[in-house]
Amino acid sequence: MHLAFTPNHLDCPERLERFLTSARHTRLMLRVIAFLMIVAGPAMSGPDRVAIHLGSYHAGASVEFEEVNPGVFLSWDRANDVTLSIGAFRNSYGRGSVAATAAKTFYRGKNTAASVFAGLAHYPGNGNDIRHAIGDFVPLAGLQLHYRRMFVNVMPGDGDTVDAIFSFGVTVPLGTQ
Repeated sequence: MHLAFTPNHLDCPERLERFLTSARHTRLMLRVIAFLMIVAGPAMSGPDRVAIHLGSYHAGASVEFEEVNPGVFLSWDRANDVTLSIGAFRNSYGRGSVAATAAKTFYRGKNTAASVFAGLAHYPGNGNDIRHAIGDFVPLAGLQLHYRRMFVNVMPGDGDTVDAIFSFGVTVPLGTQ
């Protein structure tokens, strides 16, 4: 999707509306991230790492999805190889979303790790587009693979519009790790 504003947007009301909507969602995502940082910080001490979500790939998609999905997630490592994460991102429908997940690491190597995760994401206005959504809330589950600071999430699709979803990004440790 083309996100920069150009004179062509003046010729096409749908493009102008899509651009303005994406700008509003970006501002909303930044506000949500700031709120989550303020609320979660005192409750759990500082996060252990920040994950920068970059994009996604929808394998076997029968409809078009946006696959540039910037976002920011904060993660806290807990006891027993459990990680809790919260964040905000631009979803594959072009809107701002927030999500919370819990992951359990079952393999850890020198530069690699593998975890299973589950969580919940809020997709405002897109619940009807997602078969397994409950209203605008979407349950998430899958496998997360790490290699150094890179990650890939693998989630099963719904079997109708997409076979599997791969999302990816980089992590940055915070504090002592």
